[in-house]
Amino acid sequence: MELLDGKVLSETIKAELAAEVDKIKQAGGKIPHLAAVLVGEDPASQVYVKSKIRSCEQIGFKSTLVQRPAETTEAELLEIVQQLNDDPDVDGFIVQLPLPKHINEEKVTLAIDYRKDVDGFHPVNFGRMAQGMPAFLPATPFGIMEMLRRYNIETSGKHCVVLGRSNIVGTPMSLLLSRKGYPGDCTVTLTHSRTKDLPAEVRRADIVVAAIGIPQFVKADWVKDGAVVIDVGINRIPDATRKSGSRLVGDVDFDGVAPKCSHITPVPGGVGLMTVTALLMNTLKACRKEIYS
Repeated sequence: MELLDGKVLSETIKAELAAEVDKIKQAGGKIPHLAAVLVGEDPASQVYVKSKIRSCEQIGFKSTLVQRPAETTEAELLEIVQQLNDDPDVDGFIVQLPLPKHINEEKVTLAIDYRKDVDGFHPVNFGRMAQGMPAFLPATPFGIMEMLRRYNIETSGKHCVVLGRSNIVGTPMSLLLSRKGYPGDCTVTLTHSRTKDLPAEVRRADIVVAAIGIPQFVKADWVKDGAVVIDVGINRIPDATRKSGSRLVGDVDFDGVAPKCSHITPVPGGVGLMTVTALLMNTLKACRKEIYS
Protein backbone atom coordinates (compact mmCIF):
# COMPACT_ATOMS: atom_id res chain seq x y z
CA MET A 1 0.00 0.00 0.00
CA GLU A 2 1.33 3.43 -1.01
CA LEU A 3 0.06 6.67 0.46
CA LEU A 4 -0.94 9.34 -2.03
CA ASP A 5 0.64 12.12 -0.01
CA GLY A 6 -1.10 15.42 -0.71
CA LYS A 7 1.24 17.32 1.59
CA VAL A 8 4.44 16.30 -0.21
CA LEU A 9 2.87 16.68 -3.67
CA SER A 10 1.35 20.09 -2.94
CA GLU A 11 4.72 21.38 -1.69
CA THR A 12 6.39 20.10 -4.88
CA ILE A 13 3.85 21.87 -7.10
CA LYS A 14 4.00 25.06 -5.04
CA ALA A 15 7.79 25.10 -5.48
CA GLU A 16 7.22 24.84 -9.26
CA LEU A 17 4.70 27.70 -9.12
CA ALA A 18 7.13 29.83 -7.07
CA ALA A 19 9.79 29.27 -9.75
CA GLU A 20 7.30 30.43 -12.40
CA VAL A 21 6.57 33.58 -10.37
CA ASP A 22 10.32 34.29 -10.18
CA LYS A 23 10.53 34.06 -13.98
CA ILE A 24 7.59 36.45 -14.32
CA LYS A 25 9.25 38.94 -11.95
CA GLN A 26 12.55 38.76 -13.80
CA ALA A 27 10.74 39.42 -17.08
CA GLY A 28 8.86 42.37 -15.55
CA GLY A 29 5.52 40.65 -16.05
CA LYS A 30 2.28 40.77 -14.07
CA ILE A 31 2.28 38.89 -10.76
CA PRO A 32 -0.73 36.52 -10.39
CA HIS A 33 -3.36 37.94 -8.03
CA LEU A 34 -5.95 35.80 -6.23
CA ALA A 35 -8.76 37.34 -4.18
CA ALA A 36 -11.02 35.56 -1.69
CA VAL A 37 -14.37 36.72 -0.31
CA LEU A 38 -15.43 35.43 3.10
CA VAL A 39 -18.88 36.23 4.47
CA GLY A 40 -19.64 35.32 8.09
CA GLU A 41 -17.68 33.53 10.79
CA ASP A 42 -17.89 29.85 9.77
CA PRO A 43 -14.75 28.32 11.41
CA ALA A 44 -14.04 25.80 8.63
CA SER A 45 -14.38 28.49 5.96
CA GLN A 46 -11.99 30.76 7.86
CA VAL A 47 -9.40 27.95 8.01
CA TYR A 48 -9.76 27.22 4.27
CA VAL A 49 -9.47 30.86 3.23
CA LYS A 50 -6.47 31.53 5.46
CA SER A 51 -4.77 28.45 3.99
CA LYS A 52 -5.35 29.82 0.49
CA ILE A 53 -3.98 33.26 1.39
CA ARG A 54 -0.96 31.72 3.16
CA SER A 55 -0.22 29.57 0.09
CA CYS A 56 -0.34 32.67 -2.13
CA GLU A 57 2.23 34.40 0.06
CA GLN A 58 4.40 31.26 0.09
CA ILE A 59 4.76 31.19 -3.71
CA GLY A 60 4.83 34.94 -4.37
CA PHE A 61 1.28 35.53 -5.65
CA LYS A 62 -0.54 38.69 -4.68
CA SER A 63 -3.59 38.00 -2.52
CA THR A 64 -6.57 39.97 -1.27
CA LEU A 65 -8.99 38.89 1.45
CA VAL A 66 -12.40 40.57 1.50
CA GLN A 67 -14.12 39.80 4.82
CA ARG A 68 -17.69 40.78 5.59
CA PRO A 69 -20.02 39.98 8.52
CA ALA A 70 -22.78 37.35 8.30
CA GLU A 71 -25.41 40.12 8.12
CA THR A 72 -24.07 41.27 4.73
CA THR A 73 -26.94 41.45 2.25
CA GLU A 74 -27.06 39.61 -1.05
CA ALA A 75 -26.99 42.96 -2.89
CA GLU A 76 -23.85 44.03 -1.00
CA LEU A 77 -22.10 40.75 -1.83
CA LEU A 78 -23.08 41.01 -5.51
CA GLU A 79 -21.57 44.51 -5.52
CA ILE A 80 -18.28 43.10 -4.17
CA VAL A 81 -18.34 40.42 -6.87
CA GLN A 82 -18.85 43.07 -9.55
CA GLN A 83 -15.94 45.15 -8.19
CA LEU A 84 -13.66 42.11 -8.40
CA ASN A 85 -14.94 41.31 -11.90
CA ASP A 86 -14.02 44.86 -12.96
CA ASP A 87 -10.62 45.04 -11.21
CA PRO A 88 -7.97 44.46 -13.92
CA ASP A 89 -5.32 43.51 -11.35
CA VAL A 90 -7.36 40.59 -9.94
CA ASP A 91 -6.78 37.52 -12.12
CA GLY A 92 -9.10 35.19 -10.26
CA PHE A 93 -11.27 35.12 -7.17
CA ILE A 94 -13.38 32.82 -5.07
CA VAL A 95 -16.45 33.40 -2.91
CA GLN A 96 -16.06 30.92 -0.05
CA LEU A 97 -19.03 28.58 0.42
CA PRO A 98 -21.25 28.02 2.30
CA LEU A 99 -22.80 31.48 2.39
CA PRO A 100 -25.29 32.66 5.04
CA LYS A 101 -28.76 31.24 4.38
CA HIS A 102 -30.28 34.55 3.25
CA ILE A 103 -27.88 34.72 0.27
CA ASN A 104 -28.61 32.74 -2.90
CA GLU A 105 -25.38 30.84 -3.69
CA GLU A 106 -26.43 30.13 -7.28
CA LYS A 107 -27.07 33.82 -7.95
CA VAL A 108 -23.62 34.71 -6.59
CA THR A 109 -21.90 31.97 -8.61
CA LEU A 110 -23.59 33.17 -11.81
CA ALA A 111 -22.48 36.75 -11.08
CA ILE A 112 -18.78 35.79 -11.09
CA ASP A 113 -17.01 36.51 -14.39
CA TYR A 114 -16.32 33.01 -15.76
CA ARG A 115 -12.89 34.26 -16.92
CA LYS A 116 -11.98 34.83 -13.25
CA ASP A 117 -13.81 31.77 -11.89
CA VAL A 118 -10.74 29.91 -10.58
CA ASP A 119 -12.98 27.70 -8.41
CA GLY A 120 -14.46 26.28 -11.64
CA PHE A 121 -18.08 26.48 -10.46
CA HIS A 122 -19.57 28.74 -13.16
CA PRO A 123 -21.79 26.93 -15.70
CA VAL A 124 -19.61 28.21 -18.56
CA ASN A 125 -16.55 26.47 -17.12
CA PHE A 126 -18.59 23.41 -16.12
CA GLY A 127 -20.07 23.12 -19.60
CA ARG A 128 -16.71 23.56 -21.31
CA MET A 129 -15.24 20.89 -19.02
CA ALA A 130 -18.10 18.51 -19.90
CA GLN A 131 -17.37 18.99 -23.61
CA GLY A 132 -13.62 18.47 -23.17
CA MET A 133 -12.82 22.12 -23.96
CA PRO A 134 -10.22 24.19 -22.06
CA ALA A 135 -11.76 25.46 -18.82
CA PHE A 136 -11.04 26.26 -15.20
CA LEU A 137 -11.63 22.87 -13.60
CA PRO A 138 -13.29 22.67 -10.15
CA ALA A 139 -10.40 22.81 -7.70
CA THR A 140 -10.93 19.51 -5.85
CA PRO A 141 -11.38 17.32 -8.97
CA PHE A 142 -8.47 19.17 -10.63
CA GLY A 143 -6.31 18.42 -7.58
CA ILE A 144 -7.29 14.74 -7.68
CA MET A 145 -6.54 14.46 -11.41
CA GLU A 146 -3.13 16.04 -10.83
CA MET A 147 -2.49 13.57 -8.00
CA LEU A 148 -3.35 10.61 -10.25
CA ARG A 149 -1.06 12.02 -12.95
CA ARG A 150 1.91 12.71 -10.67
CA TYR A 151 1.70 9.30 -9.00
CA ASN A 152 1.36 7.59 -12.41
CA ILE A 153 -1.87 5.81 -11.44
CA GLU A 154 -3.13 3.73 -14.38
CA THR A 155 -6.65 4.88 -15.35
CA SER A 156 -7.24 3.69 -18.93
CA GLY A 157 -9.92 1.00 -19.03
CA LYS A 158 -10.27 0.99 -15.24
CA HIS A 159 -13.65 0.94 -13.54
CA CYS A 160 -14.07 3.96 -11.29
CA VAL A 161 -16.89 4.30 -8.75
CA VAL A 162 -17.61 7.82 -7.47
CA LEU A 163 -19.64 8.17 -4.27
CA GLY A 164 -21.55 11.46 -4.21
CA ARG A 165 -23.03 13.53 -7.05
CA SER A 166 -22.36 17.13 -5.97
CA ASN A 167 -21.51 19.75 -8.60
CA ILE A 168 -18.35 20.54 -6.63
CA VAL A 169 -16.76 17.06 -6.57
CA GLY A 170 -18.74 13.97 -7.58
CA THR A 171 -20.29 14.98 -10.90
CA PRO A 172 -17.20 16.79 -12.31
CA MET A 173 -14.98 13.93 -11.11
CA SER A 174 -17.08 11.42 -13.05
CA LEU A 175 -16.84 13.58 -16.20
CA LEU A 176 -13.08 14.11 -15.95
CA LEU A 177 -12.26 10.44 -15.38
CA SER A 178 -14.39 9.39 -18.36
CA ARG A 179 -12.78 11.90 -20.77
CA LYS A 180 -10.32 10.80 -23.44
CA GLY A 181 -6.65 10.90 -22.49
CA TYR A 182 -4.63 10.50 -19.32
CA PRO A 183 -5.67 10.54 -16.54
CA GLY A 184 -9.01 9.42 -17.90
CA ASP A 185 -10.49 6.77 -20.21
CA CYS A 186 -12.21 5.21 -17.19
CA THR A 187 -15.57 3.49 -17.17
CA VAL A 188 -17.34 5.48 -14.45
CA THR A 189 -20.26 4.64 -12.17
CA LEU A 190 -21.65 7.67 -10.31
CA THR A 191 -23.36 6.55 -7.09
CA HIS A 192 -25.35 8.44 -4.47
CA SER A 193 -27.79 8.11 -1.56
CA ARG A 194 -30.44 6.44 -3.75
CA THR A 195 -28.11 3.83 -5.26
CA LYS A 196 -29.25 0.26 -4.53
CA ASP A 197 -26.68 -2.03 -2.89
CA LEU A 198 -23.94 0.58 -2.74
CA PRO A 199 -21.33 -1.83 -1.25
CA ALA A 200 -21.74 -4.14 -4.27
CA GLU A 201 -21.14 -1.22 -6.65
CA VAL A 202 -18.01 -0.12 -4.77
CA ARG A 203 -16.62 -3.69 -4.77
CA ARG A 204 -16.47 -3.57 -8.58
CA ALA A 205 -14.19 -0.52 -8.55
CA ASP A 206 -10.53 -0.37 -9.50
CA ILE A 207 -10.61 3.28 -8.39
CA VAL A 208 -12.91 4.61 -5.64
CA VAL A 209 -13.55 8.33 -5.16
CA ALA A 210 -15.43 8.85 -1.89
CA ALA A 211 -17.13 12.26 -1.63
CA ILE A 212 -20.34 11.48 0.22
CA GLY A 213 -19.76 13.50 3.41
CA ILE A 214 -20.34 10.71 5.96
CA PRO A 215 -17.49 9.88 8.38
CA GLN A 216 -15.79 6.50 7.76
CA PHE A 217 -18.67 5.42 5.51
CA VAL A 218 -16.71 3.13 3.16
CA LYS A 219 -15.78 -0.08 4.97
CA ALA A 220 -13.04 -2.64 4.30
CA ASP A 221 -15.41 -5.30 2.92
CA TRP A 222 -16.64 -2.78 0.31
CA VAL A 223 -13.23 -2.48 -1.33
CA LYS A 224 -11.53 -5.07 -3.53
CA ASP A 225 -7.87 -5.93 -3.11
CA GLY A 226 -5.52 -3.63 -4.98
CA ALA A 227 -8.01 -0.79 -5.46
CA VAL A 228 -6.96 2.87 -5.54
CA VAL A 229 -8.97 4.85 -2.96
CA ILE A 230 -9.31 8.64 -3.11
CA ASP A 231 -10.93 9.98 0.08
CA VAL A 232 -12.37 13.47 -0.40
CA GLY A 233 -14.19 13.63 2.94
CA ILE A 234 -13.18 15.94 5.77
CA ASN A 235 -15.30 15.17 8.83
CA ARG A 236 -14.73 16.11 12.47
CA ILE A 237 -15.62 13.40 14.98
CA PRO A 238 -15.36 13.32 18.81
CA ASP A 239 -12.11 11.91 20.22
CA ALA A 240 -11.57 12.09 23.98
CA THR A 241 -7.86 11.21 23.56
CA ARG A 242 -7.19 14.49 21.70
CA LYS A 243 -6.60 17.80 23.42
CA SER A 244 -9.17 19.41 21.12
CA GLY A 245 -11.69 16.67 21.92
CA SER A 246 -12.05 15.79 18.24
CA ARG A 247 -10.16 14.65 15.15
CA LEU A 248 -10.51 14.75 11.39
CA VAL A 249 -11.45 11.64 9.42
CA GLY A 250 -12.43 10.98 5.84
CA ASP A 251 -15.40 9.25 4.22
CA VAL A 252 -13.35 6.01 4.25
CA ASP A 253 -12.59 3.81 7.27
CA PHE A 254 -8.86 4.28 6.71
CA ASP A 255 -7.55 1.70 9.22
CA GLY A 256 -9.74 -1.02 7.75
CA VAL A 257 -9.46 -0.10 4.07
CA ALA A 258 -5.78 0.90 3.73
CA PRO A 259 -4.28 -2.62 4.02
CA LYS A 260 -6.35 -3.77 1.02
CA CYS A 261 -5.38 -0.87 -1.28
CA SER A 262 -2.60 -0.35 -3.78
CA HIS A 263 -2.88 3.40 -3.12
CA ILE A 264 -4.94 5.54 -0.72
CA THR A 265 -5.12 9.20 0.31
CA PRO A 266 -4.89 10.03 4.03
CA VAL A 267 -7.17 12.48 5.88
CA PRO A 268 -5.85 14.98 6.72
CA GLY A 269 -2.89 15.36 4.39
CA GLY A 270 -4.46 14.15 1.16
CA VAL A 271 -7.00 15.71 -1.20
CA GLY A 272 -7.64 18.88 0.86
CA LEU A 273 -4.13 20.24 0.30
CA MET A 274 -4.34 19.47 -3.41
CA THR A 275 -7.55 21.51 -3.64
CA VAL A 276 -5.71 24.65 -2.54
CA THR A 277 -2.83 23.87 -4.90
CA ALA A 278 -5.22 23.42 -7.84
CA LEU A 279 -6.72 26.83 -7.08
CA LEU A 280 -3.24 28.36 -7.38
CA MET A 281 -2.65 26.51 -10.67
CA ASN A 282 -5.92 27.92 -12.04
CA THR A 283 -4.92 31.43 -10.93
CA LEU A 284 -1.62 31.21 -12.83
CA LYS A 285 -3.56 30.05 -15.92
CA ALA A 286 -5.90 33.04 -15.50
CA CYS A 287 -2.99 35.46 -15.18
CA ARG A 288 -1.42 34.05 -18.33
CA LYS A 289 -4.79 34.06 -20.11
CA GLU A 290 -4.20 30.45 -21.10
CA ILE A 291 -7.91 29.63 -21.29
CA TYR A 292 -9.62 32.97 -22.03
CA SER A 293 -7.74 35.73 -23.87
